[in-house]
Amino acid sequence: MKKSRIFIPIIASVLAVVTMNAQSAEERGLQIAKTAEKADEGFGSSIVELKMTLKNKNGQTSERFLTTRTLELTEDGDKSLIVFESPKDVKGTATLTFTHKVGADDQWLYLPSIKRVKRISSNNKSGPFVGSEFAYEDLSSQEVEKYGYKFLKEDGDLLVVEQDPVDPKSGYTRRVVTYNQSKGYRLEKIEFYDRKNALLKTLVYSDYKLYKNKFWRAATFNMVNHQSNKETLLKFGEYNFGAELADEDFTEVALKRAGS
Repeated sequence: MKKSRIFIPIIASVLAVVTMNAQSAEERGLQIAKTAEKADEGFGSSIVELKMTLKNKNGQTSERFLTTRTLELTEDGDKSLIVFESPKDVKGTATLTFTHKVGADDQWLYLPSIKRVKRISSNNKSGPFVGSEFAYEDLSSQEVEKYGYKFLKEDGDLLVVEQDPVDPKSGYTRRVVTYNQSKGYRLEKIEFYDRKNALLKTLVYSDYKLYKNKFWRAATFNMVNHQSNKETLLKFGEYNFGAELADEDFTEVALKRAGS
């Protein structure tokens, strides 16, 4: 009996390796994305303040201060509301995003100068978000259904997966995403390739903090545009997961109110 017990974990390990090797690159890529999504489930909602620093190709910088609210949904993609608090020229500008697992996302932009809500069309989702190196489509939550997948390589704890957008109106042909499997499958880096399949941007996540012993959140996002030599740096404050936000906090009425 003792001998058979010794061999049980060995056999289990061998079977796990065989199963993993039997997977296609597409199957393993999808499995990694699903594991990452599962690892971040259950946060409910959050509020966080952040500083956005824009750097032009000559190295000149300007700063903006924002607040982001997020509502987690399981039956569909998450909802988010981003509001610019300062400086004066962008104060009150706000963006509402409804991410969908299937189909185009819904996005609205509130412009305080004209006190109107403008719906962002699918054709404009690849455009820059309020002058930054982030596109409007980058604001959507990471939903598994939005991409096709292909596992590329494993480097220690890092897993690299190619993601091909399902949306034909995406500004990207593909994204190359690096996950850290030893840290809750959190994102470490995303490389964005344009419609000509040339490297357009790289987003690096750093200064991570673990909340509630489960949810990893990066305090620093650094997006570099390799074609324009511009850069956008986001510095996040402490996340508030106790706000208990609800659907009524993510409506066009709430969007206007947040920007007023």
